[in-house]
Amino acid sequence: MSNPTTSHGLIEPLVSVEWLRANYSAGTQAGPGGRVVLCDVRYYLDGRDGMDAYLAGHLPGAVFIDMDGVLASPAGPVVGRHPMPTPEAFAAGLGAAGISPDDTVIVYDDLGGMVAGRLVWMLRILGQHSALLDGGIGAWDGPLVTSPSRPTSVPCAVRPWPEGAMVSADEALALAAGGGVLADSRAVERYRGETEPIDPRAGHIPGAICLPFAANLDADGRFKSPEELRARFAEVGVDANAVFYCGSGVSACHNLLAVEAAGLGLPRLYVGSWSGWSSDPDRPAATGPLP
Repeated sequence: MSNPTTSHGLIEPLVSVEWLRANYSAGTQAGPGGRVVLCDVRYYLDGRDGMDAYLAGHLPGAVFIDMDGVLASPAGPVVGRHPMPTPEAFAAGLGAAGISPDDTVIVYDDLGGMVAGRLVWMLRILGQHSALLDGGIGAWDGPLVTSPSRPTSVPCAVRPWPEGAMVSADEALALAAGGGVLADSRAVERYRGETEPIDPRAGHIPGAICLPFAANLDADGRFKSPEELRARFAEVGVDANAVFYCGSGVSACHNLLAVEAAGLGLPRLYVGSWSGWSSDPDRPAATGPLP
């Protein structure tokens, strides 16, 4: 099966289960980067354990990637709940999972890509082929396995995070104040400040518009067509210059990948997001339905 690529040479950010079967389950080496590696990235905010979910049933051959251990550094004030890991820590985590920079990495979860998108985005900004399995584990109609995969560690080069892929809190605020697009990826009620179950304060960054990531999905939990996504984002002026945030820099990656899938480029991320912003008492908070 062919491997369609974006204008910057990477595989498209979303792949179907049919693509996965042709390029992974059949044992082929058809990924554009060579070997195809399948990753399970499940993580929950309600106290459930992602590893427990993985052991209860995962796609054959999938390796488990821990959000807190591999995809983030320790939480803290200002930096938020899921700061970026150091390049050294990320490389070590990938290598331990058997992932090299030459591999094509396909990632899934059971939340529509809300969590798995973080790993996909991290790899894509490093120039590595990676994509979300559209529909996640629910799209897989074959058997699941319960025995954990035990990958062989491989060398993984340390790659610095590229300049321009992320912005600081001050840069995010300046963008919104200057008429640029700063988009909040959380649910509407959290954006409006009607509820805040996790972070120190309710509300949103002044000037940010509300673009919940869940609106990227259709009723079956699959991503809407590129045309539908393009219309959604183009209506509010989103392009590669936009900045997205969420609660902790995880679900915003869903929006980043959706914008790229729509053919509008890959926007930037404010990693600290609302968890970092709201922990700083000197930072203002807006409430209500307007930016």
